[in-house]
Amino acid sequence: MTDFLSYIRDVPDFPKPGIAFKDITPLLQSKSAFRDAIEVLRANYQPKEVDVVVGIDARGFILGGALAHQLGVGFVPVRKSGKLPYHTYEAEYDLEYGTDTLAIHQDAFVPGSRVLICDDVIATGGTIAATIELVEKLQAEVIGIGVLIELTFLNGREKFEGHDIFSLIEF
Repeated sequence: MTDFLSYIRDVPDFPKPGIAFKDITPLLQSKSAFRDAIEVLRANYQPKEVDVVVGIDARGFILGGALAHQLGVGFVPVRKSGKLPYHTYEAEYDLEYGTDTLAIHQDAFVPGSRVLICDDVIATGGTIAATIELVEKLQAEVIGIGVLIELTFLNGREKFEGHDIFSLIEF
């Protein structure tokens, strides 16, 4: 099995001093590591009867699109406010330095859909919590949250306890 940790690069002082950014691009650049990461996520969620994968702007699009393809289901993007062209619902979330807003199309999927949320990292949990809010506004069920990395020291998963969370790497 691939040593996923060896494909994660630390970038010091990005995006601001004191932050050690976990860069997943080396993993994405490796055809074997990327393939294996998607396969591990697919194997974990295949038995859960996923109807649609929701990927969070922007790296969640890369992972979520590939995962949806492997699961044989549709893909729905959750984007920053103002980036989707049709009628949307929006959810605001907190950042260290303010707030931001995510949006989903109002017709992204039918009520009762079984939704898998996919992103690159769980950090403070704000973007995933906002995405859960959007999925539930569409009367769908979040059946899982799949990510490459979880920064456990930030306790982000506390914002969505009770959900099935699967991460390939934990820091």
